Amino acid sequence: MFPYRDENVTQRPPYITISLIVANVLVWLFVQGAGSSLSLAASVCNLGLIPGELTGMLPPGERFPMGEGLVCITDPGRQTSHLFTSMFLHGSWLHLLGNMWFLWLFGNNVEDAMGRPQFLLFYLLCGLVAALLQVVTSPDSGVPMVGASGAISGVMGAYLILYPHVRVYTVVPLGFILTTVALPAWTMLAYWMLIQLVSGLTAIGGKPGGGVAFWAHVGGFIAGMVLVKLFARPDYVAAHQAS
Repeated sequence: MFPYRDENVTQRPPYITISLIVANVLVWLFVQGAGSSLSLAASVCNLGLIPGELTGMLPPGERFPMGEGLVCITDPGRQTSHLFTSMFLHGSWLHLLGNMWFLWLFGNNVEDAMGRPQFLLFYLLCGLVAALLQVVTSPDSGVPMVGASGAISGVMGAYLILYPHVRVYTVVPLGFILTTVALPAWTMLAYWMLIQLVSGLTAIGGKPGGGVAFWAHVGGFIAGMVLVKLFARPDYVAAHQAS
């Protein structure tokens, strides 16, 4: 299922959501070279989160292939700043555009329920929890983790708590035919979460399957469901639901 719009109308301009999208796009264009092989590999290696580097289970100088004759070499130290820099990196145009679409679709309404500074802090905390859970499931991995999907999963978890019955319009493939259906948010989001959980449980050794950090998605989603209670403003939520 691919959601393309919801029936939630925002009451305030989602400046933080827009700013996060712009920041991710700018990093992709100017830090990652819009996906050029050398810039992409360098950014992922030097700014992505390597679980074994963070836990200290991989020694400095460990080498991992990055494709096309390139290798990533682990640095001395735990590189804790990469917990945050990795949130703004992506692996491809499709990775970036998919994440930014989900951030826009669900982030504007969650920001509307929290206020701008609170939403920014909430987003970063969800991304941090997401990354840490993925590290816990593969503490000796040398595969760099990148992407905003952990933080965005937190936004989706918050949306589930705040607006479970809002209808989300979704594209559903039926064989070779694409059809659209309007589903309550809880249906689509619970289905998405179930896929992440099952995929994480079936991944060998807890390591990302097919290049996807499923446990980061699970961690972010659960963090969003829990933290939304601390960050949502009751007056904003009440006004939003009454509109």
